[in-house]
Amino acid sequence: MTEIVNRVAQSPIVTINLEEFYPKEERLLFDLKPFLFQELVLREREFRESLKSYDWSVYKGKWVAIDCTVDAIIPTWAYMLVATYLTNSKGYVIGDLSQLEFYIAERCVTQIDLDRIEGAPVVIKGCSEITIPLFAYGRIVSLIQDKAKSIMFGEPCSTVPLYKKPKS
Repeated sequence: MTEIVNRVAQSPIVTINLEEFYPKEERLLFDLKPFLFQELVLREREFRESLKSYDWSVYKGKWVAIDCTVDAIIPTWAYMLVATYLTNSKGYVIGDLSQLEFYIAERCVTQIDLDRIEGAPVVIKGCSEITIPLFAYGRIVSLIQDKAKSIMFGEPCSTVPLYKKPKS
C-alpha cells in the first residue's frame, strides 16, 4: 500500500491568507451631525463642551470613522479635535466607513512579513470567512511582486496564476 503524500504541504509555496491579518473588531462612525446647531452650524464653545461630556468608552478597542453625514461646512480642526478623544480606539480616520476600510487594509497588508516570500512562489488565499476589500488584494500584489518568484490566487490545490518573475 502506498503512503499518501501531501505535496502541497511539502512544497515551497508560501500562502498569504489576508483573513489571518485582517482585524475583526467593530467599525463605528462618529458623526458630527448631532453636534451641530440645527444640523448646519458648528458652534465652537458648545461643540467643545459636548465633546468633553461625551461617553467615549463606546469607541474603546474599535475602529472609528470620523465624518459628518449632513451637508455642512465643518472646519478641519473640528475633525481633528474629535480624533484627540479617540486614544483608546483601535484606530481612526477622518473620513467615511469606506475610507476606514482602506486604512485598515493598508495597515493589514503592510504588517505581513515579506522576507519569507523572497524568491518563493506565493499563493494569495482567495476564500475567506470575512469580506476582504479588493483594495487589500491589489495592495498585497504591489508589495510582493518584486520579491516573489510567482504569484497565484486561490487555494494551493487550485490556483489562478497572476505573475511569474521573468528569468534573468
